[in-house]
Amino acid sequence: MTKLKKLVIFGVGLIGGSFALAARKAGIVDRIVGVGRNPENLNRALASGVIDEASHDVASALKGAELVLIAVPVAQTSRVMTQIEPHLEAQTVITDAGSTKQDVLAVAYTYLARHISRFVPAHPIAGAEQSGVGAANGGLYQDRNVVITPLPQTDPRAVEVVTAVWQACGARVSRMTPEKHDEILATISHLPHVLAYALMDEVANSSNAEELMFYAGTGFRDFTRIAGSLPEMWRDICLANRETLLRQMEAYEAELGKMRKLLADGDGPGLEQLFTNARNARNRMVEGKA
Repeated sequence: MTKLKKLVIFGVGLIGGSFALAARKAGIVDRIVGVGRNPENLNRALASGVIDEASHDVASALKGAELVLIAVPVAQTSRVMTQIEPHLEAQTVITDAGSTKQDVLAVAYTYLARHISRFVPAHPIAGAEQSGVGAANGGLYQDRNVVITPLPQTDPRAVEVVTAVWQACGARVSRMTPEKHDEILATISHLPHVLAYALMDEVANSSNAEELMFYAGTGFRDFTRIAGSLPEMWRDICLANRETLLRQMEAYEAELGKMRKLLADGDGPGLEQLFTNARNARNRMVEGKA
């Protein structure tokens, strides 16, 4: 791909910072400018070499920018789009990294109407429970999926730029509709986070919480690991995709009901068959055969 002269990242945390490090490692960008609401985090990003410049002036930051990445919690997307809209130049491609896509598209149509042909919605399906630029990792996107959901009016060149940058960062890029994206992610990402938070909250509110946590083994720790994720971000994701997530929660409750009946009936063979089906499905997924 043609080397970018200037990349501007709004939100230099885990996702934005990892993108900066991966792009720098791949040698596809000359200068990286970070913009954010947390001066301490921005200064840390600058001091650690994640970005070349920390800016609090949106107009100056966007001057000459070829690519803008919006990597903030999804509820803040409209605020960022409002800030950048008057200062976007004709060559600037805009993308995001939000975990939901239908709500992002809605605000893009509202706040980026003049630049909508150069907006390429995207979502890297990668992350960790840590947050902030200190958690940034240049290898975060290696062999990970990145979904883009271009609009009917999206300029093919803009799609090519965003695709090429993510591929240079080591990711596998695929395309789908925003609706399909939100449906899939509600099942494989949003629901698991809700379950982890719910279990951790239940245990934490138990009368013997300290005792339970003292004896918690790797199974409990593995299951609840993602409950260490940034609450603000997951609040926004759940609310943005709430209708689809609620349907998935209902499906999960039905599955729990089925398991509850097997247990209440003392149906050992039924429980074993359910566990076997689940184990086989997971093994196929891990082996890449699902």
